[in-house]
Parts: sequence; structure tokens; C-alpha cells
Amino acid sequence: MIDPFYQPLSLIRQCDLLGVSRSSYYYKPKPIKPEDLALMGKIDKLYTEDPSRGSRAIARHLRRHHGIRANRKKIQRLMRVMGIQAVYPKPNTSRPHPGHKVYPYLLRNLSIERPNQVWASDITYIQMERGFMFLVVVMDWYSRKILSWRLSNTLESDFCVEALQEALSRYGRPDIFNTDQGSQFTSNDFTRTLKEHGVRISMDGRGRCQDNIFVERFWWTLKHQYLYLHGFDSGLALRNGLGRWISFYNHDRGHSALDDRTPDEVYYGLPLPYAEAA
Repeated sequence: MIDPFYQPLSLIRQCDLLGVSRSSYYYKPKPIKPEDLALMGKIDKLYTEDPSRGSRAIARHLRRHHGIRANRKKIQRLMRVMGIQAVYPKPNTSRPHPGHKVYPYLLRNLSIERPNQVWASDITYIQMERGFMFLVVVMDWYSRKILSWRLSNTLESDFCVEALQEALSRYGRPDIFNTDQGSQFTSNDFTRTLKEHGVRISMDGRGRCQDNIFVERFWWTLKHQYLYLHGFDSGLALRNGLGRWISFYNHDRGHSALDDRTPDEVYYGLPLPYAEAA
């Protein structure tokens, strides 16, 4: 996918063109056993259906409905690799990096009335035929439009910062930016970028997926209507497929909550194509 000996394009430029974070290129992942990769795929589907499922509930479901006897410790280990955990409130979990500041949640009882009022971001796990990657998106809350996205095979913060910088350069800045308390979003690079652009920072309450509900719904739609129906044998194939589907989602897929308008129609204030003239 990336050729370090291709002189016309630098490594940095090749990574930018492929939408892959630069740290991902240098990262050498530990091999994942095929049986663990298959189990991670089942965990991902169960978690996407119900993010409140923890390792105990997932282990129980796998045993009762799939005949898979994986103990809870193994499920916990694989969930850590996938970067997921149950989102019900619980003490002493879901901690950000101890050196990072956590910001208050600013969206409670806030009326979202226009584009660029609130943006949000989140990360999800994506399984491939012989491995996995992580996807981050930046979404405009009012329109549900995906403003930018990046893939990475690590959970370092740089691919999140790159997605944020692209959204800011293409669409201006929002009043408020909301994320969870993950270390990628509490990192100094991420929060400094927001502050430099005069954006107010909002973070979900610990273990509260409803605080970022629109991105959670996007993950469900993306996985059930596209990712679970296709296989990807390389990062390039995954990136190209995601590019096509996200373009379809923004340009062509109407939302019932948006009066059957597409995210682009709402974001740009476009009329419905079939609306009758007054």
C-alpha cells in the first residue's frame, strides 16, 4: 500500500493520500491469532448491538447462543485490544490519561439549532479479513454530516488530531466540540488544537454513551448496512470502501429524523430535490 522507495512521493505524502496516520505506518502490530480475530468480530457485533454489554455479559451470550466457551478474562483482554468497554456508569473505569484534563459536558439541555454549533467525534473498531483498524469520524450534530474521518491501526492520538484539523480547515470551526473522555481526545495535541481555534470543549459523562448518541447511531448504521456485509483484505480496500459509503451517507441517504433530507442538504440548507414550487 505504501512504498518507502517510491521517490516521486514522500512517505508523509503517501500516508496523507491514503488517509492513514503516519504513526500507523511505522507501527508493527503483534500478530493476532485467527481464532482470536474471529472472536473479536463476534464481540464487535454484540457490542454494537448493545454498548452496555460488558465482558461478563458477552461471555455469557457467546456461551449460550454460539457455543463458544471463552472465559471473561479473555473477553476483557480482547476488548482492551479493540479499545471498547461497557458504557454503563461504574466507578474507577474509563479513566483518561492521568496527565490529561477532563472537561465538563456542555450539551445538557442545549438546543441544537444550526450547523457548526456542535461537532462530535468518536472512534470505532473495524475488523478486516486478516487484522483490524480503528476509524475516527468528526460529525456535525445538527445535520449528522460526516465532516472528516481517518483510519489507523493504533489508538495513538495523531489520527484523531489529523481528522480534526481536516474538518477545521474545510468547514471552519464549531462553537462546541464534544467527545468522550478517551485519552486520544483528552491529549494535549487534540485539546490544544481546539483551543487555538477558539472552540469550547465538551466531554461526555463517564460511561454515558447517550451523551454522544448521534455518533453511536452512525456506528450502528455503518456496520449493519455496510461493514458487516463486506470483507476487506487491505487497508487500501477498506479506505476506498469507506470513502464511497460515507459519500453516499452524506449525499444520498435520507434520515427520517431530518424529514428525509440528507446530511448535506441539511448542512448546506439545500431544498429537497422533489419539493414543489410555492
